[in-house]
Amino acid sequence: MADPRGLSENGMTVRRYDRDRFITALFAPPERREDLFTLYAFNIEIARIRETVSEAMLGQIRLQWWRDTMDRVCAGTPGHHPLADQLSELVLRQSLPRPLFDRLIEAREHDMLDQPLESLAQLKLYVEDSSAGLSELAALVLGGEDAATQEAARHVGQAWGLIGLLRAHPFMIKARRLHLPITEKGLDIEEVLAGEKPPGLIELAEQIAQTAAGHLASARKLRRGVSRAAIPALLQAKLADAYLGKLRKTGFDVTDREWSAVNTKPLSLMMAMGLGRF
Repeated sequence: MADPRGLSENGMTVRRYDRDRFITALFAPPERREDLFTLYAFNIEIARIRETVSEAMLGQIRLQWWRDTMDRVCAGTPGHHPLADQLSELVLRQSLPRPLFDRLIEAREHDMLDQPLESLAQLKLYVEDSSAGLSELAALVLGGEDAATQEAARHVGQAWGLIGLLRAHPFMIKARRLHLPITEKGLDIEEVLAGEKPPGLIELAEQIAQTAAGHLASARKLRRGVSRAAIPALLQAKLADAYLGKLRKTGFDVTDREWSAVNTKPLSLMMAMGLGRF
């Protein structure tokens, strides 16, 4: 595992805003670690747009800027934006597929709406386009382009995205924004925004957690065919187990901040790497 001192700007960004992915990236070979930092820093850039602008319209403008910039990124002429320049070099060197980046950006359209997703099906599509796509790209960066590795990465990414939305619930209600499809359970938005935990919210959280656990199980069924080189992109599965375990102990109370606190244990990840597991 790398010494986190002397990090690049992208590495520092990932360490600050996405501690879990930062730790897993440290298990990648030195020649690929910075590539993961670039990829994850791009994800942070677009994921944080809504919380860094005062109006949703400004967020839309920023998303459009990235859509236009991706044209130049893929053409090798990104301009004078450091992250875009680094992303362009990575995309061209690794021949990363443009559609996965487009889906990452499009998924953030919902962030600008400041309202819950309408159904669990929509929630699944959201994490499919965002978190799952990012995991697929990370696996590609590490050389995991085979079908089994890509499918496993997709499942791990879906699980991680669902858990991430559950973990974000206290922050989201503080910002008076929601992602979880509470209206599908007939819940009152204002009641949920007030931090209440009606039975329907508990049931929804348990349902989402079970869906995440199912994706982890599906990913592990593919373990024998997964590229060992791509394991660092899949280590989030080990962290996901820990978060789900803590959530179960709360009775699936997503308003409880303790279960969602970052508590990465590098030793367990080192053991997983040594065994070639996730």
